[in-house]
Amino acid sequence: MKYWNLKKNSPFAMQKTGIIPRSMSRLFYQFKQDLGPYSEIETIEEIKVSRYQTLSSIKYILFLLMVPILVNQISKVFILDPCINYFWNRNRAEIFINESQEERAFADLQRFEEKLHFEILIGKLNNNSLIQQKIQKKAFEIALEYNTESANAIKNILADSISIIIFISILIIKKRQFSILKSFINHFIYGLSDTAKAFLIILFTDIFVGFHSPHGWEIVMEAILRHFGLPENRDFIFIFISTFPVILDTVFKYWIFRYLNKISPSAVATYHNMNE
Repeated sequence: MKYWNLKKNSPFAMQKTGIIPRSMSRLFYQFKQDLGPYSEIETIEEIKVSRYQTLSSIKYILFLLMVPILVNQISKVFILDPCINYFWNRNRAEIFINESQEERAFADLQRFEEKLHFEILIGKLNNNSLIQQKIQKKAFEIALEYNTESANAIKNILADSISIIIFISILIIKKRQFSILKSFINHFIYGLSDTAKAFLIILFTDIFVGFHSPHGWEIVMEAILRHFGLPENRDFIFIFISTFPVILDTVFKYWIFRYLNKISPSAVATYHNMNE
């Protein structure tokens, strides 16, 4: 395949910023290519390279995503699930692995008791022994639920660690495919119109660092902490929400100033106009 030979001379490759605007450089390059004696052959070759680049990038993305997910699920179902369940149910001393689980379990039991108390007040329940049996049954169900959640948290830590190792290994082993994917992404992004670039910038910033993003970050952090069985510390979550979006916004503005402003200044101008 002639991908690597054509990459340096192809208009798809990244070009350095010079005195002449990039759009004019591309225009002169295309004019020169069209008048060349081998323009038809080069056009066919570039189409073949572009097709190979697209197919290879799609296959690599699917492989990069599907393999870690499959390894995660297979290891969790066939290896971690029976082993963790055996040792956890055999040697467990505590049902809860953090205070957040304990608080949520007590809140669930309290809501159930309040429901029973309401049914007593309206005359649906009047048998004390039956009420006590229902409370004991509900407490057992809650204990079983959070015991399973604690075991699943340990499985998630181990399975996700395996998936991360597999993901990094794929990146290291398949460096050539990763380089092709980077070239494909660069060609796709910088081939967009200025309006499309500005739209994607505004969409990205509004989702991750917009005025409504703290609520989304709070939900995401709670889900991540609960997934790994970590305590849902409100102070930690609020500190993360107040610092990480600011850092992300700073990095994003630096990228606009450092790279996008040189490569596509018209896209930056369109972004500022749309943002106003």
